[in-house]
Amino acid sequence: MKIYIAGPMTGIENFNRVEFFLMADYLIKNGHVVMNPANHPEGFTQPEYMHVCFAMIDVCDAIILLPGWEKSKGAKFEYQHALSKGKKTFRGWSEEVREENTEQWEIEEMEAEE
Repeated sequence: MKIYIAGPMTGIENFNRVEFFLMADYLIKNGHVVMNPANHPEGFTQPEYMHVCFAMIDVCDAIILLPGWEKSKGAKFEYQHALSKGKKTFRGWSEEVREENTEQWEIEEMEAEE
């Protein structure tokens, strides 16, 4: 499955890249193709990043949301865009799960929330 990773970045140390790359590694190890916005270079405006991210979501089958996504303006836009395109949505692990057992991360499919 082709999966886009969404989550909070702004205001988090190193743009939360650690969480994005941990999720990407996990998904790749489980046979998925990953679109990871944490790979974007710095220097673009927020609207420019969103334009690129929406295109990435458009070519994916699903979006997975990292903890804290609901507090992120960009991740909420990405989630709504994914819903509008009929993409599957998944919620990533909680911080407690990730810290306790990195071999058994919980990923659950979400019901569409309009």
